[in-house]
Amino acid sequence: MINVNSFQGLKAKTYMVCLFVIMTSGYNQTGAQALQKAAHHLRNMCVADTTASRFPRSVGESGKVEYVNSGDWTSGFFPGSLWYMYEHTNDTFWLKEAKRRTVALSDQQFNRGTHDLGFMLFCSFGNGLRLTGDPTYKRILINGAASLMSRFNRKTGCIRSWDFGKWQFPVIIDNMMNLELLFWATRESGDSAYHKAAVSHASQTMKNHFREDFSSYHVVDYDTLTGLPRKKQTFQGYADSSAWARGQAWGIYGFTMVYRETQDPAFLQQAMRCADFYLGNKNLPADKIPFWDFNDPSIPNTSKDASAAAVTASALLELSRYAGKESVRYKSAARSILKSLSSDRYLAKPNTNNNFILMHSTGNRPAGSEIDKPLNYADYYFIEALLRVGARR
Repeated sequence: MINVNSFQGLKAKTYMVCLFVIMTSGYNQTGAQALQKAAHHLRNMCVADTTASRFPRSVGESGKVEYVNSGDWTSGFFPGSLWYMYEHTNDTFWLKEAKRRTVALSDQQFNRGTHDLGFMLFCSFGNGLRLTGDPTYKRILINGAASLMSRFNRKTGCIRSWDFGKWQFPVIIDNMMNLELLFWATRESGDSAYHKAAVSHASQTMKNHFREDFSSYHVVDYDTLTGLPRKKQTFQGYADSSAWARGQAWGIYGFTMVYRETQDPAFLQQAMRCADFYLGNKNLPADKIPFWDFNDPSIPNTSKDASAAAVTASALLELSRYAGKESVRYKSAARSILKSLSSDRYLAKPNTNNNFILMHSTGNRPAGSEIDKPLNYADYYFIEALLRVGARR
């Protein structure tokens, strides 16, 4: 119980901060229990398949784990989750497993056919370097950054996302997440070209990817001759005009990270506006776990996306460090999301869910793929958020 009388004499603002701390401090125990369950699932996953050259991504329609090779955009998330568990526990089991499964991604450092090298390499080798200082990891990341830079186009000012389809130069909101590798590369190599390309891409995305209400388009197709947008569309959302939930989450996370790296207040403002659209949306359920698209007309009779919620929770926790008077609101929202994700509704019980941690994510609903399934990136950002809320990063 809170003894309100003990707060008499405090200023109103101080009172509210103290009250918030007391009311939310109980989450630490909930978060610790969630991490314990996550560790159980991850350990089972490691034991169930010792093949280092393939990575668990989701569960297929057969009910079995769906594995991918190192070239899949999601390949870095499972090793990344293992690195986070090592950070949390300092248990050498996780160190051994993280190292073994990370090295299997080494071939991707020279892959110039994807924009997802940040996901693939920075979540794996990046966390490994941060926690071990292994110089081999640094060389691989520098090579990966150079491969990612090969996709930068000066006319559009952006990094090309896909090499398939009928687009001239497609850029997706997801690509904001891969910029962190470039910012890191400038710090480590001294080559400012990486930083400049990342800022250019973020600026163009801020300019062209958002509607007046700060909801995000999924895909912007640029004209390679003029550098101007040709079309603004979706690929994984409900419609070109709709707000795909995970895309909105990528935006919150991406612009928060870019602000951290540049200290440009325009990027902070963009991150906050993206967050406010998410948190203030009339179709956001009370538990703050969004439906897969905020504008799906079949809401509430459609699938939810725990992965979007996990990304958003982690993003809001970092955003709360920079957001001034809005910091308490963002941190409170992140804790509410994590409380929901840590409940039996979303956090799988031990020895269930094919050893994935979270349930009820949506991969690509328009394609009929990974609907109401576990996803490895939902698990990764959930663990990251739990560590962040515990001030571990």
